[in-house]
Amino acid sequence: VSTPQQDIEDAEEAANNSDSEEKSTEEGLFDMEEDEERKENKVSPSSERMAHPLAERLDILMTILFAYIKDVCHVDGKLDINKTKDLYRDLVSVFDKLILPTHASCHVQYFIFHICSLKSGLAEAFLDHLWKKLQDPNNPSVIRQTAGSYIGSFLARAKFIPVVTVKACLDLLVNWMHKYIDNQDTGANAYCDVALHGPFYSACQAAFYTLIFRHKQLLDGNLRKGLSYLQSLNFERIVMCQLNPLKICIPSVVNLFAAITRKYQLVFCYTIIERNNRQFIPVVRSGTGGDFVQMCTNPLDSFFPFDPYVLKRSKKTIDPFYQFWEELSAEDLENLKKPIKKGTSEDEDDDFLKGETPQNEGVVEITPNSYESNTRSPVSSIGSPSDCHAQYLKSCAH
Repeated sequence: VSTPQQDIEDAEEAANNSDSEEKSTEEGLFDMEEDEERKENKVSPSSERMAHPLAERLDILMTILFAYIKDVCHVDGKLDINKTKDLYRDLVSVFDKLILPTHASCHVQYFIFHICSLKSGLAEAFLDHLWKKLQDPNNPSVIRQTAGSYIGSFLARAKFIPVVTVKACLDLLVNWMHKYIDNQDTGANAYCDVALHGPFYSACQAAFYTLIFRHKQLLDGNLRKGLSYLQSLNFERIVMCQLNPLKICIPSVVNLFAAITRKYQLVFCYTIIERNNRQFIPVVRSGTGGDFVQMCTNPLDSFFPFDPYVLKRSKKTIDPFYQFWEELSAEDLENLKKPIKKGTSEDEDDDFLKGETPQNEGVVEITPNSYESNTRSPVSSIGSPSDCHAQYLKSCAH
């Protein structure tokens, strides 16, 4: 947590800038052979060195941890299922005690991503574990919301999760959301309030985020069948309900979800988005530089735990299994920008296009991350419906 992604990236950028300044000052000088040797010796180790001192330490530790997982799980170069399962159980226990309750943890949670990549059954077990936490009303609201963030980020980013598992998870999330609306939409608490409905909004954001990253795969092969499946999820009812999830989810996620669902004529979100933008109340905060007005663009205080991994050494273990964001075409960007401009501040628009999130500061190369970023990446909750489908995920995936 002491090494947030934005700090790491700022340190790298500053180091790159100082390197280029050094090079430009050296350009007019004669290059002596000794200088060349010294320069070469200096460059090679620094190419993998992190500029941020704590990030450098974290990178080394994560490299050791990944190597340990590999060594324990493999015997004579082959995956040992029993040893892998035993280590998975230990790591999930660590995850529950230390990682899940830590807000905006950066990088360390990738140990669970790594071990799940070794065997598809472990990824399904982890999703089932998170799902039980999200839908259990006895868990604290903040833990349920974080579990929702992990589900959405894991489904979006893990290449090794097959489409059938993605669909099973979407079915679980969306069915639970519809039941929640059944229980709440006509009651005394049927209004937009993060304190009352935090886990519901977290589940909505997880489903929207998953759709953004996975819609092409869901529609691949048989477009008619894929569209029929997406229509069966009835996102329109979720978007139109009194709880108004589009007002609470991160703007970049909402914008992309709106563009995709409009393209496939699943939902038309822009009327609601424009109304929500008009209702946003600016918050005046006092600081050393005087008062300033701030728009709350992340009322859930959510983050996406599997935003792009930036530690240079250890990322080599993660990248082969990681789903990066695909560049949007100019036409797609126009679709995203046009309808949403009304009522949004210029800063918000810029943040969205750069892929930066005010809360969790991460990056998405307009790109991936969390629209994430914008997308990237809670108080008490009442009336959560119990769900009898806890085992549904496993049976569906199998």
